Amino acid sequence: MKYAAAKKITGILLVSSLLLSGCQFSPSTATRETAADVSQVETPSLPPGEKLKSAFSDTRIPGMIGIARNDALQLFINEETAEIAIVHSQSGQIWRSNPADREKDGAAAGINKDLLSSQSRLSFFNSSGQSSMVNSYTDSTRHKQVSYEALPSGVRVHYQFGSTERSIEDLPVKISKERFEQNLLAKLDKSGERALKVGYAEDKDEGVYVRIDKAMQGLQLTRALKAFEDAGYTEEDLAKDHAEHGIEHERSGPRLFMLTMEYELDGDQLRVRVPASGIHFPEEYPINTISVLEYFGAGGSKEEGAMLVPDGSGALIHFNNGKLQYPSYQQDIYGPDLTMKVREAGSNESKARLPVFGVIRPEGAFLGIIEEGDAVAVVNADISGKLNSYNNVYPSFYVVNKSDITLQSSDMVRTLPKFQNKPTSSDFVVRYAFVGAEQASYSGLASVYREYLQQTGGLPELKAGNEQTGIPFYLKLFGGMATRQHMLGIPYNSTEALTTFEEGKAILSKLSEKNVSNIQLRYAGWFNDGLHHRLPDSIKVDGVIGGKKGMKEFSAYTSEAGIGFYPDVAVLNVQSKKGFRPSSEASRTLTQEPAILYPMDPALERRAKDLTASYVLSPNEITDVTTGMLKDMKALQVEGISLKDMAEQLNSDMNPKKLLDRTQALETIRQALDQIKQQTGSIVAEGGNAYALPYVAGLTDAPMSSSRFKLEDEEIPFFQLVVHGSVAYTGSPYNLSTYTNARQYVLKLIEYGASPYFAWFNAPNHVVKETDYNNLYAANYEQWIDLASDIYNEVSQVNQPFTGKPMISHETLAEGVFRTMYEGGGYVIVNYNDAPVNVENHTVEALSYVTGGEQL
Repeated sequence: MKYAAAKKITGILLVSSLLLSGCQFSPSTATRETAADVSQVETPSLPPGEKLKSAFSDTRIPGMIGIARNDALQLFINEETAEIAIVHSQSGQIWRSNPADREKDGAAAGINKDLLSSQSRLSFFNSSGQSSMVNSYTDSTRHKQVSYEALPSGVRVHYQFGSTERSIEDLPVKISKERFEQNLLAKLDKSGERALKVGYAEDKDEGVYVRIDKAMQGLQLTRALKAFEDAGYTEEDLAKDHAEHGIEHERSGPRLFMLTMEYELDGDQLRVRVPASGIHFPEEYPINTISVLEYFGAGGSKEEGAMLVPDGSGALIHFNNGKLQYPSYQQDIYGPDLTMKVREAGSNESKARLPVFGVIRPEGAFLGIIEEGDAVAVVNADISGKLNSYNNVYPSFYVVNKSDITLQSSDMVRTLPKFQNKPTSSDFVVRYAFVGAEQASYSGLASVYREYLQQTGGLPELKAGNEQTGIPFYLKLFGGMATRQHMLGIPYNSTEALTTFEEGKAILSKLSEKNVSNIQLRYAGWFNDGLHHRLPDSIKVDGVIGGKKGMKEFSAYTSEAGIGFYPDVAVLNVQSKKGFRPSSEASRTLTQEPAILYPMDPALERRAKDLTASYVLSPNEITDVTTGMLKDMKALQVEGISLKDMAEQLNSDMNPKKLLDRTQALETIRQALDQIKQQTGSIVAEGGNAYALPYVAGLTDAPMSSSRFKLEDEEIPFFQLVVHGSVAYTGSPYNLSTYTNARQYVLKLIEYGASPYFAWFNAPNHVVKETDYNNLYAANYEQWIDLASDIYNEVSQVNQPFTGKPMISHETLAEGVFRTMYEGGGYVIVNYNDAPVNVENHTVEALSYVTGGEQL
């Protein structure tokens, strides 16, 4: 027994030591220090606001006043509920922030009923890391804690969530019998005595009165608070009672939050802004997420329509599809922040590349464009029949992230929360664009977004035709790979050639002989020790594949042959520690560890920790790395560059000394992309996140499908509808993809207006066996070159007339039959069925296609 007791004490001392030293926490201050990391000014009071003046009215919207209008839109607001409505003049459609008939919803109850009347919802943490929620109806407008300011073309709404009223935390957990009876009961009348005797129970063995938390609710809590106040009980008394009984009780401030939302008409669009300066919260209760207009345009249980979500190439969720057993849709825009989320599974999930969402009804539609704060945005959607009777899609935004620190000593484990040091610095802005019945389709909304990007510089200028003899043929060649060799039993690292520059010339020559033209070549593994190269802040061409001289000759060869040459570089993921200091140059997680990423095993759908890991480069280092890279590449005389990760992922750095949240990291990436484009002339990149589109000439590994989540009903080429004609694109390399049928691949390229793509090396396939490059098991070019030629020549013949032209529409004509139409009237109809179909006065053979319209 003595040994067990001593072991327990030792364990306590060890944990205390860990708390005091390794993590700079102590048991008594851990929660306070983590909460204090979130630097916030003192919460202000609700602005007084003003009485809004009604400028016009509409009998279809009783209880609302008109406050702004133009030729396209009218904006209304209800001063009692803060709900808004938009009237689209052309179509006569009314779009509401909250369902008009929500009070009749029999499926919603309690908080789910209240949410139907809310315009914003905040989730927040307490100092222990537990999450709670408040919404603008339950915690603000219902208590008349809302005020308004008129804007030139709209209105500003201030919400106060919660109140400064005292709570149970103002009452002692324990109080001695003497102090309870002499300092409290003796000073109260009978009603006051009764209130305290209901709320406290005597513990005769300990000689104290103990608070009964279950009894301290509602009216009883109010009476007890008044009784303590009448007895003259002070904060000093509370501190004394807690100290006397050894209670580590840290008083939290009031759960009082402030939020400002602005609604302004901008031509035929509504701009909704949540300014960062209008978000306030106590240090003890950091806000995790803010949801904006969750039920704007929500569809009822008897309505026809669909929700547009940005999953991969795009997807539709039909209203009332009955898929009640499946989880709601939720995706981070631009994929997960690898400093925050390293998912073990879900490798097949397509990323949301475009910051958009929408609602489509037969009589009209809207597109939501996340204009600011897109880097920390999430798109959410769900169907009716779960929590209520409505189908809704909306954005939310991360403000403060949380992680957990687990401390362990012997058999003792303690988990402490660690919060983001500063909240997200960006405003959150969502632009709602409205269309009538004639554009109420995903094609119509894509044209709205394309036009928006063109007006705001979000796309390259449309190409004025194509002088090439065919569509692009994208090819990725693998140069060299790092391997582990042995000499006299001593291991050493070496770089082994997969494709030398001379071998690359031979492959390109053979392709040209097979009538493959307009080749766009990404050359990977050419410098700093091959595919898993060192940080590219300085560049040395690997001698094993030809060295600097060989690269210059290869560049000259490709230039003369009219081949686009794009040496491939990974900037954001550092795959070798050689010359790299993870402690100072890697992004830090919230637990202050360097962010590390293991490759995904596609077979097991989990991280393969037996493979070489990479570090997430801190966005603080991107500018210096980019500058050094461009300086060294200038001497190589190349006219383009391939970026493996800068258009594909976006990561923050949670190092409190140099914190860059994801919105700040996005600005750094934009500046780097602009610098690269200015100095290299042309960029081909993987992925295709929206912020990269203005800087690229071509995309590989662009989204060619959705994730096919169970809740979704249709996979659509929304991404293609937006970018076709401005940026050339392709999906994954055919020979490294999940396609088992080349015919299906051809039809997809034709339907989606894409180019063929292959990834090869010259060496035999077996050289990558049992290496970190096992995934390249089918990349020897000889087994693919004939098929590649056949695919290219067929697809090029169909897609070439549409090069440089916007994709105007895409629609389903029958099961497995789709029509894609381009500017000028040209179109292609694709039939994926195993039998011929007759559609639109055409007979389309099985697994085939037809073209028509004006194609030239």
